[in-house]
Amino acid sequence: MPDSTVSQIILALGGLGLFLYGMKLLGDGLELAAGAKLRKILEKITSNRWLGALVGVVVTAIIQSSTAVSVMVVGFVNAGLMNLSQAMGVLMGATIGTTATSLILSFNISQYAPIFIFLGAFMVVLSKKNNTKYAGQIIAGFGILFFGMTTMSSNLKPLAESDVFKKLITSISNPFLGILFGVAFAALIQSSSAGVGILQALGAAGALMLGDSVFMIYGIHIGACFTAIISSIGATKAAKRTAISYVLFTVFGTAIFTLITLMTPFTSWVQMMFPENVSLQISFVHIISTVVATIVLLPCVNLITKISCLIIRGGEEEEKEACRLKYVDERLLKTPPIAVNQVSKEIARMSALSNKNFKMSMEALLNKDVKVISKVSENEEVIDYLNHSITSFMVQINGLPLEDHDLIKIGSYYHVVSDIERIGDHAENICEIANRIIENNEEFSEKAIEEIKDLADLVEAVITDSFDLFFERSDDPLLLEKISNNEQEIDDKTEQYKDNHIERLSKGECNAEIGTLFMELLTNLERIADHSTNIAFSLSPQRV
Repeated sequence: MPDSTVSQIILALGGLGLFLYGMKLLGDGLELAAGAKLRKILEKITSNRWLGALVGVVVTAIIQSSTAVSVMVVGFVNAGLMNLSQAMGVLMGATIGTTATSLILSFNISQYAPIFIFLGAFMVVLSKKNNTKYAGQIIAGFGILFFGMTTMSSNLKPLAESDVFKKLITSISNPFLGILFGVAFAALIQSSSAGVGILQALGAAGALMLGDSVFMIYGIHIGACFTAIISSIGATKAAKRTAISYVLFTVFGTAIFTLITLMTPFTSWVQMMFPENVSLQISFVHIISTVVATIVLLPCVNLITKISCLIIRGGEEEEKEACRLKYVDERLLKTPPIAVNQVSKEIARMSALSNKNFKMSMEALLNKDVKVISKVSENEEVIDYLNHSITSFMVQINGLPLEDHDLIKIGSYYHVVSDIERIGDHAENICEIANRIIENNEEFSEKAIEEIKDLADLVEAVITDSFDLFFERSDDPLLLEKISNNEQEIDDKTEQYKDNHIERLSKGECNAEIGTLFMELLTNLERIADHSTNIAFSLSPQRV
């Protein structure tokens, strides 16, 4: 093999590496920069499958990766945030959104690639703001993408004259082999955009014609589902059905266009539309096949989901255990802004449990209800589990590139989770006090009960207001002032009620044993208020 040929092969492989890296850099940068928009868009999803498809188009066009969207959607279904019908609408739309990359690649702007690389690298290296760095990452990724494609195309031109390559192309122009090759190729590189982009590079080099690649394009659509299938392993039945439904959609779409291609002069029409640009021809087939397949199959979502239910049998899974994360999933780590948003929902669940435990602990104390004590103990196990699991998940998120305001959130969440867990601990302490009173058949004095109820009402108000302030992201200065004033009043009354208790002891109105429990109770109530106030002010002075 001549040295020049070896050099060209090495350069082509280097160009391929730059192309794939540029595509990843571009997609990751878009995903990070558009994090807040992604959250808002995904919140608009309804049971309307057409709206879901539109959301899929928009989200995938933003982050330029149907693979990332499919993994994200499987994670949402697994967390119970989407049903199967909603997920299918988004996934069908995602196949359209990802075609934007191929359209961009079909235009020759490679001469500007070095400028994009320089500007992007300049922004990444010199900027201290994350958002500016993400913008630089997008620009640099765009330039590297085109630079890699140009390098790859220019060094693939000798392939057009290679007899071995001609025989290979002739074999995979067979519909079945072409589809099979496309499936394997996309599954290997885990990106339909990259797969089609490489075909476009071969087309630009004159090594591949549309007729040779059309069935590979259809196969690439199926192969892109491979990541979604992998991500559904170990997930709920609903998540597995989502992945299977996605595969069925792409298989049916491929079958439709395979028949169209075999029974009509479809490829000839496309070649006549764009006679001098093979790269644009490939892009057009990629776009039109996904758009038509979505329009034809979207009304058939119910049929597709029924077939997936026959493949993945069994009823809807019930909650097997409370000790599990409901809203976060490792699949969501591929989309850091969404993962941050989901963590807040998990923390809200944890806070609701701790608030419930506080109320039940007071009920157990005042009503001497042993059954309530056991419920508090069960909830405390869940709270402890959530504390450990949420913290571990946040550690993983913290190692990912995040927007500035998301970094602030995660920083505050560490403290909030700890404070919520401590509220649960103090509620459990109150239950232990209640249990000792029940076992020893003790009674608080009427005056002591009045003081307990008064202090408990203030504590409950602080808990409720603090959680509302934190989760609503409110900047209401009046509410902050109210929480602060209530917390101070709790501190003052705790001291006052301790003095009152000592006075009752000196008068013989209560015994020392019940008095000790009373003092412990006041301390626990005061500390619950302290931890709640910490939560209220956790994002101050800069709230996001």
